[in-house]
Amino acid sequence: MLGRIGQAAGMFAVTNIDDVLLLALYFGRAAGERGAALRVVLGQYLGFAAILAAAVVGAFGAGLLPESAVPYLGLLPLVLGLRAGWSAWRERRGGPEEADPDGPPDGRGPALLAVAAVTLANGGDNIGVYVPVFATVGAGGVVVFCAVFLLLVGVWCALGRFLAGRAVVALALSRWGHVLLPVVLVGIGVLILVEGGAFGL
Repeated sequence: MLGRIGQAAGMFAVTNIDDVLLLALYFGRAAGERGAALRVVLGQYLGFAAILAAAVVGAFGAGLLPESAVPYLGLLPLVLGLRAGWSAWRERRGGPEEADPDGPPDGRGPALLAVAAVTLANGGDNIGVYVPVFATVGAGGVVVFCAVFLLLVGVWCALGRFLAGRAVVALALSRWGHVLLPVVLVGIGVLILVEGGAFGL
């Protein structure tokens, strides 16, 4: 049992290390906005739950998406990144104020569904890692893996919030977060598309 927990923890860390930076960026944008941090956490859980659901279904022989479609999940962070970049550029140019495309309808902080969509897209390749493991560990093993993964999502959220709350990191995020988030999202989207061979890349 302990060995399986350790295996699950190691797999989660290796496949989700890039999420810490994304979470720090999201928590940096959520600073000072009531309820925004909760939306980040719920969005992360929602997106990761979708990854787990797809992996579990895939492990039992009925994948939700054909393997060839997974790389195209990279379009989600790519589009969100381009929209966030466009919004930041318009704001810097002194254009008319408009709601943050990566924010909720009232324009404050990151939106739950945007965080979930990026989490799902960024973890689309994780499904390919999780499916064969889930298929070999049996139903009990899948329950252990899912429980450990969901627990560690909370740890990842706490780590992202901790990093965003450090003075140096918070200052950097306040100065450069509006630039970093679009760049990171576009980078993730392009990486997913290229690594998956989408559009013949």
